[in-house]
Amino acid sequence: MTSPRTTGRTPATRSLVTRLAALATGALTALALFTAAAPAAHAADAPLRDLAAAKGKVIGTAVTGSRLTGTYGDIAGTQFSSLTPGNAMKWGSVEPTQGTFNWSEADQIVAFARAHGQQVRGHTLVWHSQNPSWLTNGTWTAAQLSTLLQNHITTEVSRYRGQVASWDVVNEPFNEDGTYRSDLWYDNLGPSYIAQALTWARAADPDAKLYINDYNVEGVGAKSDALYDLVKSLKAQGVPIDGVGLQAHLILGQVPATLQQNIQRFADLGVDVSVTELDVRMQLPATAAKLTQQAADYKAVFAACVAVSRCAGVTVWGFTDSDSWIPDVFSGYGAATPYDENYAPKPAYGAIAEALGGGGTTTPPTGACTASYEVVSAWNNGFTGQVRISCSGAALSSWKATWTYGAGQRITQAWNAACTQSGTAVSCANAGYNGTVPDGGSVTFGFNASWSGSNPVPVVTLG
Repeated sequence: MTSPRTTGRTPATRSLVTRLAALATGALTALALFTAAAPAAHAADAPLRDLAAAKGKVIGTAVTGSRLTGTYGDIAGTQFSSLTPGNAMKWGSVEPTQGTFNWSEADQIVAFARAHGQQVRGHTLVWHSQNPSWLTNGTWTAAQLSTLLQNHITTEVSRYRGQVASWDVVNEPFNEDGTYRSDLWYDNLGPSYIAQALTWARAADPDAKLYINDYNVEGVGAKSDALYDLVKSLKAQGVPIDGVGLQAHLILGQVPATLQQNIQRFADLGVDVSVTELDVRMQLPATAAKLTQQAADYKAVFAACVAVSRCAGVTVWGFTDSDSWIPDVFSGYGAATPYDENYAPKPAYGAIAEALGGGGTTTPPTGACTASYEVVSAWNNGFTGQVRISCSGAALSSWKATWTYGAGQRITQAWNAACTQSGTAVSCANAGYNGTVPDGGSVTFGFNASWSGSNPVPVVTLG
């Protein structure tokens, strides 16, 4: 299970220093091989949104409105079928001063989604955090606070009526032991604030799906039991509740074993279930072994959703490490999303594609990653060769170099690669520790070989 956290911080742009240090360490110490990865625009599979649609699912990402241009905008618009404003629809953002509204970033995200044929997931209407200071520092009677809450929900949901497919109406109402969280709403209005908020949201937009969203409820346990009991009670009372959001801010290797069971039991109550804020954080530096485990974790979550008909889909909480909240909140942790800081998809991207029925592999754009062959030294009937694999405008997390020798050339020994030769055809694949070639980086491998007659330099192809 994940650690308690403050949900939905706007993903912050991170320095490349941590990223580059992690890559350098990973290239030297990684113990596992992982799948090739390249910019999403050049993925061999269909876009993730198309794969998800074929399974009847939505795949979403949290976004920062100001970044929806260039490569970031291209990936957000191409790969995902739903957008969640990471910060732009929270109360503190839309009404920082009482009666003065700022809808600019929220409007920008909604307009981008409309232009790209995407849904919008509204996040969030009632939360204990990121409320404006005028609200949290005010002195209100219960009646006044109830009126403020009703007006807020009505104003925001009405503004985006018909444009927001679903709302995280109530966010994080429970403590870890399943008791209600002590906050502005519960302490002044009691648990009835939840039913009231859902009812007001339904009145403002009868067609939007209404969710309760929380963290550490991915597996069966005290907190998810409390959420289950609440949803069951609300359904029995006729309160409008359409879905349950499982945030899924996970730690590497800790996908709950009861995830699919938990999704199914909520679905059996007659509500949809969405994984709403998925990321899988790891202690830095990232290594091949960690990225392989992360890929397995992402695949497990998506597979659990695919297996349950009423699981509506999965949203990742930021798709690139350069827009992730994790390093700012969990010291020493990061690399939590499916794309690295340079927008190269990590093994997690391929794992998601596989879980959605795709092949899970990507191919670098032509010319972005190249291989060069060099004869380092030669002697009678023998020589030492070296191949350098370099990337610019793409990245690899595994590689294979192939070439065709002349009749008299044959490899006898190789290092930093696993090389085989059949006739004149040579194939060399990365070792377990040097599959990563970052954008702007390179790796080399070498070999000894014999020759007779002549020793021509072959053309190397990346396969």
